[in-house]
Amino acid sequence: MWFFIALLGYLFLAIVFILDKVVVSQSHVKPVVYTLYSTIFMFGALFALPFFGWGLLSGMDWYWAVISGVAFGLALWTFYKAVQNGEVSHIGPFNGAVITVFLYIIGYYFLAESLNPLQVGGIVVLVLASLLLSFEKSRKHSGFHVGFLWAIVSALLFAISHASAKYLYGIYSFEIAFIWTRATTGLVGLFVLFFPAVRKTFKRKKNTKKTYAGRHAVGLVITDKILGVLSVICIQYAMFIGSPTLVQALSGMQFVLMFVFIYILTKVLPRVFKEYFTRRELKMEFVAILLVLLGSALLVL
Repeated sequence: MWFFIALLGYLFLAIVFILDKVVVSQSHVKPVVYTLYSTIFMFGALFALPFFGWGLLSGMDWYWAVISGVAFGLALWTFYKAVQNGEVSHIGPFNGAVITVFLYIIGYYFLAESLNPLQVGGIVVLVLASLLLSFEKSRKHSGFHVGFLWAIVSALLFAISHASAKYLYGIYSFEIAFIWTRATTGLVGLFVLFFPAVRKTFKRKKNTKKTYAGRHAVGLVITDKILGVLSVICIQYAMFIGSPTLVQALSGMQFVLMFVFIYILTKVLPRVFKEYFTRRELKMEFVAILLVLLGSALLVL
């Protein structure tokens, strides 16, 4: 069950990653500003509390809820910084691969998570596939660049967030733990309000951008956030009923879907979204897709 729920979540997330890149790059929205819109509305999760008995946490569990929520918000911020400096079809897979490695280490030492040899093999294959997908040679970059450094920081923060949430899932119902770990993400939104670049966005100014994202910014952001919420619910529930490490390892499927969507958009609607692909990259992407299929099969055997 966790496998199919995670797949649905990663389908949504593949679309979210593409929309993130369109908004951050084409509309020239600064990562810190986009972080505000991605986190401040997380406080809305609190409106669901009356439907689940006003469940509260106890003792140090509040600490882990704040750690999970704040780490998630900061992970989004640093991921947007990474995407701003590179191609999302490469930064995304690299970020996912490193999250899997960090989660495996944290899960082993702090959550006492144990995996069978086939599952470990599946993780290794999926990480390798994600690293192949991350190979970047564009008009701006060739190989490793600062965007990948931001992606590593983001991966560590995502791993901390997921592991903290999994700890709470083992104590409370999914609904209560999910509400508090998402609501505390809103604290990051409050924090970024202190940045002048964020406050300036509230002043009305004439939009002179002629890009697709500039003309449709509101619709793109709303769609992005709705799909983002759905993806988070699916992926977090999959982690609730399954292993966080295995669920995260399956993110390789997300990057395959994302690559397919990006390639189609580049060929069919280049004015909306376009990325640079070399023949070598396309060959590596094909190998990576085969590895993702193999690794995903090993996870459920």
